[in-house]
Amino acid sequence: MHFEIEVNGTSHLVTVERTGSRYRVEADGRVDVVDVAAVDGTTWSLLLDGDRACSHEVSVVDGREPGEISVYLRAGVVHTRVMGAPGQRRWNRPGVAPAGAAGPQRITAPMPGKVVKVLVAAGESVEERQGLVVVEAMKMENELRAPRAGRVREVHVQEGAPVESGRLLVVLE
Repeated sequence: MHFEIEVNGTSHLVTVERTGSRYRVEADGRVDVVDVAAVDGTTWSLLLDGDRACSHEVSVVDGREPGEISVYLRAGVVHTRVMGAPGQRRWNRPGVAPAGAAGPQRITAPMPGKVVKVLVAAGESVEERQGLVVVEAMKMENELRAPRAGRVREVHVQEGAPVESGRLLVVLE
């Protein structure tokens, strides 16, 4: 698969080929073989082979716009935009419903942290991109927003509560 990925305003062409749990990733002329294992719903363990052998644990969180992804590393956060095939301008990660998808939308914690604010209540109507919950993780506050307009069916957390990665926070309908 070929992707165009923008990092800090610079576009990179990336080719990814999968063989089992390993991936051959070519970016900017450099090739890495990466063994990938899911830790939880948003966190991945990456083991690089070869002369750059090392390990990383990363968390991947969807951004505010389609294709925006924040990658949390030990060294900090990298904000990216995945545009799909070169020249394509929209992309949604597999398993993530697009903003206009029908049916209940489950908003989950992207990584372990603490609920700082609950911005909505059950029964409340919300607009697309309206803030729902603020979770503090890795000393950063992340406002989780509604992927589409709807009504809050359930709120599963309260302010001050610790949350694990993947924990259900809010259900929209």
